Amino acid sequence: MRATLMYGAGDVRVETVPDARLIEPTDALVRITRACICGSDLWPYRKMPATDSGRRMGHEFIGVVDAVGRDVRTVRRGDLVVAPFVWSDGTCVFCREGLQTSCLHGGGWGSPDVDGGQGEAVRVPQADGTLVVLPVGRDDVLMPSLLTLSDVMGTGHHAALAARVEPGKTVAVVGDGAVGLCGVIAARRLGAEQIIMLGRHADRITLAREFGATDIVRERGDEAIERVRELTGDLGAHSVLECVGYEESVRTALSITRAGGAVGRVGVPQDPSIPLAKESFFDNITIGGGPAPVRAYIEELLPDVLEGRIQPGRVFDRVTNLEGVPDGYRAMNDRKSIKVMVEP
Repeated sequence: MRATLMYGAGDVRVETVPDARLIEPTDALVRITRACICGSDLWPYRKMPATDSGRRMGHEFIGVVDAVGRDVRTVRRGDLVVAPFVWSDGTCVFCREGLQTSCLHGGGWGSPDVDGGQGEAVRVPQADGTLVVLPVGRDDVLMPSLLTLSDVMGTGHHAALAARVEPGKTVAVVGDGAVGLCGVIAARRLGAEQIIMLGRHADRITLAREFGATDIVRERGDEAIERVRELTGDLGAHSVLECVGYEESVRTALSITRAGGAVGRVGVPQDPSIPLAKESFFDNITIGGGPAPVRAYIEELLPDVLEGRIQPGRVFDRVTNLEGVPDGYRAMNDRKSIKVMVEP
């Protein structure tokens, strides 16, 4: 079968690899019908050391179940399913607490013996705890929005929850990528009154406004901080969603949070420490977040997608086939695309 491998920074290839197959009795074999490239895939794309073996890529996908192991009970052959960006058993202590990203028996796509999502098929470990059956046909018009439930919509929602977004509050979103844009959707969905998007790309700003952003801050650094302060009566935002991961973006997020407010961090950290530790401590700012347990959110968000109340699939602005994935990486890295969907 064909699948995507990364061999180093800027070196993405689509190659023939061994066919995905069942190994454990708790596995399912899923033939992928939709996948995508994630903003977090760009971190290794920019700085991964060269390797001879390559790394299987992709962690967001929808597909059709082709086969199941003898112990699988909740999905069956022919089901259309969405997979979260990590697999989990659904039964361990952390899964029962809604923290599937810390599953004691889980893991990530593209790890040894587990296929990546940017390919033709995937062996899904712990299928019962991982996969969610979708009540639509494989070519349904809602497919792009349903695909976001595998990561970016759930991650934006996680950031909003960690930042304690509530009705009537002021929210700021740092980062205008797919996760930040979904964070705008999440903030509006949770009742925020004022939503400030920090971004400077025209296409993303337009989408942010359509998703519910009330104000746009195009500046960066100290100028951005000053502008947000102006928009909030010099108090700062109650809730800030940090959706980038750089030291500068975290510093900005903490600097625009009002005393007693909260920051939801979902940008993969690219620096070893959090800036402004003393300042945030004395302002009683809560800092939360982490990798989103999107499996815990799918059932909550799914009805809103199915009934058209939210349309997170609009973050996809380019569609390609599997052979076009390397070009998709380049487009996202060069900011020519927000998020690329892959139809194998």
